[in-house]
Amino acid sequence: MRAVVVDYGMGNLRSVAKALEHVGFPEVKVSSDPGEVKTADALIFPGQGAFRKAMENIKDLGLLKPLRDHVEKGKPFLGICLGLQLLFEKSYEHGETEGLGLLKGEVVLLPPKVKLPHIGWNQVWIKKREGLYSGIEDGDFFYFVHSYHVVPKEEEIVASTTDYEVYFVSAIQEENLWAVQFHPEKSQRKGLRLLENFKNFCESCL
Repeated sequence: MRAVVVDYGMGNLRSVAKALEHVGFPEVKVSSDPGEVKTADALIFPGQGAFRKAMENIKDLGLLKPLRDHVEKGKPFLGICLGLQLLFEKSYEHGETEGLGLLKGEVVLLPPKVKLPHIGWNQVWIKKREGLYSGIEDGDFFYFVHSYHVVPKEEEIVASTTDYEVYFVSAIQEENLWAVQFHPEKSQRKGLRLLENFKNFCESCL
């Protein structure tokens, strides 16, 4: 099983790759090559930074079609942080920008009454127990760094929410498409368990 961590120039991805290796992925590669993305068994799509710049990079690198094709073929896909937000139709960060459109909904700023960015440990309140959150308890803590959050149009894809004075969606799970707002690679034991759950899902798809 070959897992590719997609490098579209938005963050240091080595910590993600090391965490995937730690939980037992047999082959992990960090790559921005569309050919590598196209032939991967599983894609991990992390990222930090601005939505608009990320979409520009994805287009410039020729990754738009390979990313969409991978998901539409039913192959395992895990988005992390910005990698969750980019899955949706549009974001309002620095003006309206079109996303990958793999999920219906938009990305908006957390309410002005809260401290931005939202940085640090916070709890997840689980809506979908099987798959992404197998072996993880309601109220467990994960590590967040973000100012924007996703607002899905379809409630049934929501896997967890998190309370930051307001409740926001902290994870989604829709068949082969999994994504989280937090950083599992920075979330110690629980984060590694989540990545192990993704590995187990990938193995079941082979």
